[in-house]
Amino acid sequence: MLIRPAADADWASILPFFTAIVEAGETYAYPAGLSSVEAKTLWLGQHRVVVAQEDGVVLGSATMGPNRPGRGSHVATASFMVDETARGRGVGRALGEHMLAWAEDAGFRAVQFNAVVETNTGAVRLWRSLGFDVVGTVPEAFDSRTHGLVGLHVMHRFL
Repeated sequence: MLIRPAADADWASILPFFTAIVEAGETYAYPAGLSSVEAKTLWLGQHRVVVAQEDGVVLGSATMGPNRPGRGSHVATASFMVDETARGRGVGRALGEHMLAWAEDAGFRAVQFNAVVETNTGAVRLWRSLGFDVVGTVPEAFDSRTHGLVGLHVMHRFL
């Protein structure tokens, strides 16, 4: 699996799984019904964006950069999306490991995820296996399409 910087031309491959994940209403608080331009601005407009690719097919994508500007810029954050057809193949783990190596090389002191939906057990399990801890949960901060109001975990890991 190749992880490389995303190019503008990758958007055509990212958009279908971006839209499916947002529309599912289980893991991202992005509004439903985003146009391609709006979604592209949200995702590709981040500090650094990469794709995971295998045999020329984009399987997933991640964004990464400082969690906060200025005095909070020593802590990184990231977001991840994996195409449903590629789940269970280690794409999320590969993207997570790539992000951790990038963050450390870039001089960040830690990584913080601000909003991991508590019912997204696969993601919580993955991040815990990569050394993240849940440092707090904001109760009923996410309106899951399936579960109703659920908590958002803040997850953290020192580098």
